[in-house]
Amino acid sequence: MKQGPQVIGALSRAPSAADGRGVVRRANLAVLLRLLRDAGPRSRARIAEETGLPKPTVTSLVAELAGLGLVREGVARREGSVGRPGALVHLDGRDIAGVGVEVSTSYLHVIALGLDGETAFESRTALAAGRAGAGAVLDLVAAAVRDCLAALDAAGSRAVGLTFAAPGVVDASRGMVSYAPALGWRDVPVVGGLRDRLGATALAVTVENDAKAGAVAEYLRARKADVHDLVCVTGERGIGAGIISGGRLLRGFAGYAGEVGHMPLGAGGRVCVCGRRGCWETVVGLGALLSDAADGTDAVHDDTVPLEERLGELRRRAAAGDPRTAEALRRVADGLGVGIALLADVLNPAAVVLGGYFSHIGDLMLDDVRTAVRDRVMAPDGGGCRVSLSTLGFTAAARGGAHLALDAVYRDPRLAAS
Repeated sequence: MKQGPQVIGALSRAPSAADGRGVVRRANLAVLLRLLRDAGPRSRARIAEETGLPKPTVTSLVAELAGLGLVREGVARREGSVGRPGALVHLDGRDIAGVGVEVSTSYLHVIALGLDGETAFESRTALAAGRAGAGAVLDLVAAAVRDCLAALDAAGSRAVGLTFAAPGVVDASRGMVSYAPALGWRDVPVVGGLRDRLGATALAVTVENDAKAGAVAEYLRARKADVHDLVCVTGERGIGAGIISGGRLLRGFAGYAGEVGHMPLGAGGRVCVCGRRGCWETVVGLGALLSDAADGTDAVHDDTVPLEERLGELRRRAAAGDPRTAEALRRVADGLGVGIALLADVLNPAAVVLGGYFSHIGDLMLDDVRTAVRDRVMAPDGGGCRVSLSTLGFTAAARGGAHLALDAVYRDPRLAAS
């Protein structure tokens, strides 16, 4: 079968023939596992047809993956009009999990997903992270992760990795949150801090921007509708975007792609946490909505109250015809339309998914946003871009983090044996 270009790190010795066979074998295992993830159960004959691998090779690969607990063969099904029905190979992996952690300005969310995407553990805790301080937050994260690992162990499963999602600029190579103004964090060594707190563990820990992690989770749903170019706009205090282009997460040269919250929408406007005025998040962020909708002493500003409850209160006020709430929603809708149109002109996505707080209250302004995008985008009919609300809501970033943690197994299935 044809393989794409592979980048192999510098080796201290020339690779032997055995090394070459091992690389090819590992690559073929990964191809087969990803095929089952992306396309669903297949017979061995169909796998051979779709991958171009010889049938004996497919049989051997399936056997190895089954031995690793990653696949199982299920009920036979006839594929075609003649011949014996072939047993279907299914993705399994119930004994391993990826852990995703999101720290936002108002909560801590931990989720563990099996290789099949099923939830193995989930917890969510209200947390005013900006006031708590980075050290205290990492203490709470470590405690929540220990609870998760204990629950997985009790269920006969184990975690192969953890991805920490944060609302800000991250340096994945150094395992740091470089700048998260909404949290008040700068150069926080998240990976090292969690490793110190978790102690001796084989758990691989990485860090990712929350919008990028959320985009991964949204894409894994959207691709079922054959959508492979999308932008996930995540909204809370800050605004970020995860960009999927041609089915791949777009990171940019230094990994900072998607920092859309600081796009300038014009001169003047509110002062942003970055020190400038007129940034997109000062118009459409949660702080902008709450400030426009209610005075500072109003209960909707109380960050000790779960955000869903505060958004529910705004929804009730809107339904009751409160003019201040209606005007606040109108302003956010206008700002979203302007910003999304800019992104659509530059990126031409098939879909823009509104996550974070938008997923809980965005239906009240979605028609206005869609109209603004259609009217402002230069291409006819908005360039084909569809704007919709996330169905994952506040779970998207942690869920995407868990998928990213599992990606190591999809790249090298033999890691499941570690």
